[in-house]
Amino acid sequence: MKVAIFSTKYYEREYLNKFNNAGKHQLSYFDAVLNEDSTNLTIGFEAVCIMLSDIIDEKVIDKLSANSIQLICLRSAGFDNVDIEAAAKRNIKVLRVPAYSPQAIAEHAAALILTLDRKTYKAYNRVRENNFTLHNLMGFNLYDKTVGVIGTGKIGRAFCTIMQGFGCKVIAYDIKESEAVKNKGIEYKTFDQVLQASDIISIHCPLTPDTQHLFNSIAFAKMKTGAMLINTSRGAVIKTAHAVEALKRAQLGYLGIDVYEGEEKLFFKDLSGTVIQDDLIERLMSFNNVLITPHQAFFTKEAVEQIAITTIKNLSDFENGMPLENEVKSKIIKHQYTT
Repeated sequence: MKVAIFSTKYYEREYLNKFNNAGKHQLSYFDAVLNEDSTNLTIGFEAVCIMLSDIIDEKVIDKLSANSIQLICLRSAGFDNVDIEAAAKRNIKVLRVPAYSPQAIAEHAAALILTLDRKTYKAYNRVRENNFTLHNLMGFNLYDKTVGVIGTGKIGRAFCTIMQGFGCKVIAYDIKESEAVKNKGIEYKTFDQVLQASDIISIHCPLTPDTQHLFNSIAFAKMKTGAMLINTSRGAVIKTAHAVEALKRAQLGYLGIDVYEGEEKLFFKDLSGTVIQDDLIERLMSFNNVLITPHQAFFTKEAVEQIAITTIKNLSDFENGMPLENEVKSKIIKHQYTT
């Protein structure tokens, strides 16, 4: 199968080539983002393979269809960048990688918590300057703190297990309650109850019309004063402008994010020699209680390997007319907290 792979990074090419058994698929790599301006690159291919940074709206879908593209293969669990309805109308299948390493993302969420709490980034920089004082490095025990988990899919469940290991009281909110979570002794609460009771909240839900800007000024006002908020899911679940205001008022005590609602213009790029035009992220970076990482939560050897394995399997299943177990259908866009 001839596949045009967009937004590729060096590490992806290595693993995709490794698991492309005997060169079964003809993989062509493009550094470019797939959008309306780059669809001409898909001429002569049967499938495109994309990341979340690629914007596949209805106009792009129409051009892909005109170029005889039959399949959109995502190298991610999320699919909010693809107009699923438009793809269905054009009879273009959409496949994703629903689970590659839930532990990788859950562990990164825990790392953000520990780094913000124990201020290890500050200590690291100080010691390198021969400053061994403890001034302003005091943190708090995670033990016996209440941790609220928004979304208890595979990643959320892995995160629950980690936080229980710290001796935290874990509560959760999800529109679909998990028996596996309940069996861990975790109690489901309403969204507002989780906001009000939690010392730390970690977001593990997908971006849908229902969850876009779920954390806004109304939600922040209901949170405990000084609570910590962690987001490793999708940037637009948090309304950034409102988060900035909550930080300024000290309503929000800590913010750790691996995703950002304007990240497509920033993340995975070296902008060190440029002036960042995004005022919101510049304002976020000015706070000493905000930690931002560049969408790296997934970035472990095991996860990248699994993404490659599943991507090649998806391509082969489609080509061979096999059941498409990882197909994204329009009916599951809404009300699915299973990232």
